[in-house]
Amino acid sequence: MSTVSRLRMYGLWLAGCAAIVLLYVWYTSPNAVPDAYKGTAADPFLFYTSDQLRESATLNAIRNGIFFFSWPWQWAIYLFLLTGGWSRAWKERIEAGRLPAFVRLPLYVLLVYAVSVLLYLPLKIASYAVSRGYGISTQTAGSWLEDRGLDFVIGYITALAVFAVARWVMSRGGRWWLRLWLISVPFTLFMMYVEPVVIDPLYNKFEELSDPTLESAILDLAGKADIPADRVYEVRMSDKTNAINAYVSGIGSSLRIVLWDTALTKLERPEIMQIMAHEMGHYVKHHLEWSAIGAIGSSFALLWIGGAVYKIVVRTRGREWGISRITDMNALPLILLLLSVLNFVSLPVSNAVSRQAEADADRYALELLGTADGAVSMHQKLAVAALSDVNPPLLVKWLRSTHPSDMARIVQAERYAEQHGETTP
Repeated sequence: MSTVSRLRMYGLWLAGCAAIVLLYVWYTSPNAVPDAYKGTAADPFLFYTSDQLRESATLNAIRNGIFFFSWPWQWAIYLFLLTGGWSRAWKERIEAGRLPAFVRLPLYVLLVYAVSVLLYLPLKIASYAVSRGYGISTQTAGSWLEDRGLDFVIGYITALAVFAVARWVMSRGGRWWLRLWLISVPFTLFMMYVEPVVIDPLYNKFEELSDPTLESAILDLAGKADIPADRVYEVRMSDKTNAINAYVSGIGSSLRIVLWDTALTKLERPEIMQIMAHEMGHYVKHHLEWSAIGAIGSSFALLWIGGAVYKIVVRTRGREWGISRITDMNALPLILLLLSVLNFVSLPVSNAVSRQAEADADRYALELLGTADGAVSMHQKLAVAALSDVNPPLLVKWLRSTHPSDMARIVQAERYAEQHGETTP
């Protein structure tokens, strides 16, 4: 099949995927409110303006469309590199050259990674432009490109290191996938440890909380929860987004409790304490440790299943694509394709686990503070700031939602308030 024919085939496939995605986002109603919640604090018609409701509907349709379309787009990139002969041609030219052996693999990985990133870039630009157009992103184009440059450098170094180690392990034969998994365990823990202290500061500026009184209150709350924290970090996000967030990351001595500066300007004190208590819930409930265990367990399943599929594909289609052995350099696009497909398939499970953890942290926050004061309004403000769909459709929940819906979180806070004789706004 010629290059033109392959391009036509992939174009038709992507057009079909796009049509299905468009039909789905067109026929799913954003911010749908069950009858039981109409007129309650969970009803977006009460805390969104009419303009915000309209913008939320359009924005989330676009967001969902980009998300669902991004997967077949990504698969098409890897397939084209394989079936179009590009991957094989790059390998042959590199090996035919007089380059030192230690340069060949980094150069090949750079070619595959750079072309993949470049071909995926239109979706990244579309997502940024939409977010910027609807006032969610405040980041300048220059700053955005700088972040994407960092993404590229970090992603390339990681891909090169992982692929080099994987090829070396596979060349030893036997149950290479099991040995590769054993190596991945300390690597996963290492990345979770260094991310808050090495990688995150490359993107954003972290400093001490600008409000010492608030920091003292948060640290007092941390002490009540038996969390050995001596400071709260404020990250400067207002130059990049109008959204509101806080998070806990890291393990061991790299643990950090972080509050976005947008939260300081847009939330009242009770609302900030709710969001901080939620993040403390992740620590107390050992969600970070469970996240590490989950990552290690999922990598075991991914390597076990992916390794078996990989060997079958190389055996049945390898000759066609110029892959004679599982350790061939030009097998990288195939590996990336399989990893992408398996990650997509695992989304319903990983997202369900994440939603459960977030719901547990919400409940813990209410119990730690002993009040729902600020919880309802906090969730409402988070929704408005991001123009989120407060009750996304089922498929979006399964594949995109790592948190319970805003509607579910508001209902939970309202129920707590009712059980404890409190009133909510």
